[in-house]
Amino acid sequence: MDIHVILNRTGGTLRTTDLDLLTALIRDEFTLHGHRVEIEVVDGHDIARAIRQAAARTDIDVMMVGGGDGTVSGAAGAVAGTDIALAVLPAGTMNLYARTLQIPLELSAAVNALASGVIVDVDIAMVNDKPFVHQFAVGVHARMVRMREKFDYGSRVGKMWASTKAVMMTLQSLPLVRLDVEIDGKLEKIETPAVAVSNNIYGDGHLPFADNPRGGTLGVYICRTKDRAEVARLAFDVWRGRWKENPSLTVLQAQQVELYYPGISRDKRAVRDGELESLEPKSIVSIRRGGLKVLVPDEASYL
Repeated sequence: MDIHVILNRTGGTLRTTDLDLLTALIRDEFTLHGHRVEIEVVDGHDIARAIRQAAARTDIDVMMVGGGDGTVSGAAGAVAGTDIALAVLPAGTMNLYARTLQIPLELSAAVNALASGVIVDVDIAMVNDKPFVHQFAVGVHARMVRMREKFDYGSRVGKMWASTKAVMMTLQSLPLVRLDVEIDGKLEKIETPAVAVSNNIYGDGHLPFADNPRGGTLGVYICRTKDRAEVARLAFDVWRGRWKENPSLTVLQAQQVELYYPGISRDKRAVRDGELESLEPKSIVSIRRGGLKVLVPDEASYL
């Protein structure tokens, strides 16, 4: 296979990684398995351009991207529906999509696993024709990310500390979202601190990520309490994988979800794969089964 690798030298864990050693490892491991490799190292402001250019090529089989969930999401959207497969080199803070794909989180182990990997079709979700591989959310999560962006952080630990402070600040003044939720044709009017939709249902007993990227269904998560202490407890349960045990959370599965926000203000935000964006008056979320080709370890349990 022909592999094009894009590494962001200023992003995530790559900022403190010896890129000469990493690129040599990538080249050696993939060449050993009979692949042809070219490696592009870019600054953060050039990552989107590099992804667009690689996705437009017709002479590569795989685009490997080193980055976090936001970068991976952009790359997935660029190659979805094409013959190019996405390979994820986990270099972000949480690497939730890499966890779903069962890619080792240590860089050298990830390179080794991907070099001998296989290409499979997995699901990709869409919100108003914009792709996401992990989650779309409104309410608490969007407020938390907005708060976190006000802090300066230059490392993974710094980002996690900034996230912790942002959560505490958000819980002091809970946002409430009024919306109409239509799930597979059934309509409900609600007011809630948080609604999230995931690309496949989250697994149990771990951080919030899907265990099966080929499950063919959206996960829908609706917070049913406005009490700050109960919301804090729910957030803790979600992050430790015990969300099924929390009575304040409704979990549904669907093929399509429509969210309508009557009287929404222009400054409202949503989060798509960890990145803030403006909230449109209506969010139509759907899943495209097998809509994305990915290179994954050949021992992944969902194969």
